[in-house]
Amino acid sequence: MLIGFQGLLLFCAATDGLGFQSLGDYSENLIEIRDLKYSREPRPIFENLNLTIRRGEITAIMGPSGTGKTTLLRLITRQLIPQQGAIYVDGVDIATLTQAQLYTMRQRFGMLFQNGALLTDLSVFENVAFPLREHTALTNRLIRHIVLTKLHAVGLRGAADMMPSELSGGMARRVALARAMVMDPDILIYDEPFVGLDPISMGVIVRLVRRMNDALGITSIIVSHDVEEVATVADRSFLLSDGKVAASGRPEELRTANSELVRQFMHGMADGPVAFHYDAPGYAEQLLGRDTE
Repeated sequence: MLIGFQGLLLFCAATDGLGFQSLGDYSENLIEIRDLKYSREPRPIFENLNLTIRRGEITAIMGPSGTGKTTLLRLITRQLIPQQGAIYVDGVDIATLTQAQLYTMRQRFGMLFQNGALLTDLSVFENVAFPLREHTALTNRLIRHIVLTKLHAVGLRGAADMMPSELSGGMARRVALARAMVMDPDILIYDEPFVGLDPISMGVIVRLVRRMNDALGITSIIVSHDVEEVATVADRSFLLSDGKVAASGRPEELRTANSELVRQFMHGMADGPVAFHYDAPGYAEQLLGRDTE
């Protein structure tokens, strides 16, 4: 069904622009981040970060909490602007885009938010249809075909008339995935897609991520802490720490890395370079109020 739907998507592109042209020259690297610097005063988030995301692959962005993984997604979609460096999408520096060009570029992205972010007052069908109604002039009949096909792809065509409050956590995440891909994006972003799911639901989402990427020929970016799930689905992983890429490669390569930080993260070790305590004043001084008025 996924591949058979390609003709319908091409028809949609001809009628109202569901397909988006490449902004730059073809390259193996769809997204390139070069010498990126970004900080939230007084705390630096990224310092000369360099990272590439290859076309057609599933790339995982991992790292301890607070390393800026979600911030990086906001920078890639230009919700935030770096203080230094450049981010290229299809060979074009997104900082040079006009507002209209930026909106066109963003339509090439699909986004699966951490908790699904379904609109609670809309049915499952209308949640998935929402981007089509907002960004296209397609007829209701064509929207119905597209939405039901996307829901069928995630196994929830039978839940089209249900409300978000009636869905389990796993079902809600699958509806959110159908909505994320309803505009036929080139790039699909998953922000912590496995959080809060039971093992069965997690397995379903992992399988769907792989199937969507391979069947539709898209590029996927996964931000996640879940080492085991990422290892089963990612083609390449980047581990962020101290504002830079601490390690990169296939998941199995990271598991055998010599770095203490990489070993601590990949094996869930309590002790290591990532400290338990956040930087703070001296304990006795703060607790007893010494040197304070």
